[in-house]
Amino acid sequence: MTSITATVITYNEQRNIERCLNSLLGVADEIVVVDSNSTDATVEICERYGCRVVRRPFSGFGSQRQYATGLTSHRYILSIDADEVLSEELREAIMELKRSGNLSRHRMYALRMVSYVCGRPVYHSGFGPHPEVRLFDKRYATWDLRDVGERVNHSDSVVPAPLPGCIHHYRCDNLEELRGKELRHAAIRARVLAARNNSIGLFTPQLKAMSAFIACHLREGAVLDGRVGHSIARVRYSATLAAYSDARRIISKE
Repeated sequence: MTSITATVITYNEQRNIERCLNSLLGVADEIVVVDSNSTDATVEICERYGCRVVRRPFSGFGSQRQYATGLTSHRYILSIDADEVLSEELREAIMELKRSGNLSRHRMYALRMVSYVCGRPVYHSGFGPHPEVRLFDKRYATWDLRDVGERVNHSDSVVPAPLPGCIHHYRCDNLEELRGKELRHAAIRARVLAARNNSIGLFTPQLKAMSAFIACHLREGAVLDGRVGHSIARVRYSATLAAYSDARRIISKE
């Protein structure tokens, strides 16, 4: 039977982590947690579940995920976030692959991601259901080292196999929580923007923010998600404005 190591990166996730770890029972033969120096009970909960916990200062999402992969004992890696949960259908599909010995028939698998905002599934607004490579043979795939917006890199000739079920991604319980997460991501994005640009114009932050707001409504279909979609678009506006404004300040100090 082919074994699986699940990897989780955490920071102050005591509210979510137990739900995540429960969904991994029977699926993962090993759980590696890379924690960015949480100040709550996250580490204690993970240790209670028998996870191998390694503390490491946050160095970007891609770097953190690849570091976690490097700590694993098994070939197949299941990457999951603390605010994500395997659906029962997906759990059964993965366990059947292991029982039948068919897991190694494919080098990687595409798992369907379903996002929830304020307890409701979101079908548009840039958060709609989509496939992501989250289960893979680490010999043939690596995480890119992007600070934010990271993805699994693999050969163009490899086609990830789909699995039934999904990963439920519980992004937030309320809009202030979503705003906080997006602003933290914006701070990371600001450093990336500052490194890529020699200058950012005075009105660029506002123009980029308005463009993001409109794109969320029209191109990404936030209008179809009603009030929640409009709120997501407003958060997107705030996060984009913050990213470009912070980047402009960073450049001006250099």
